[in-house]
Amino acid sequence: MTEAQKDTQRSIAAAKVMLDGRDPKADGPSILTTLEGFVALVLLSVMKDERTAAAMLNEALVQGIEQRIALHASRK
Repeated sequence: MTEAQKDTQRSIAAAKVMLDGRDPKADGPSILTTLEGFVALVLLSVMKDERTAAAMLNEALVQGIEQRIALHASRK
């Protein structure tokens, strides 16, 4: 299994935990609040510095998420 496949499996597992049985349509705001907390926690855990974590969010993470969403849209 490639590292990319493992990353996909990790992402799916994390999403299942974050959804926690909630309905994505009905419970969207609370799910997004959980996502915000998760992203902040992971960035701070990896970067160990608030400024670097914020820079990573703004300079890399947002762009990467936008690319993944665009890829998903192109496959429809």
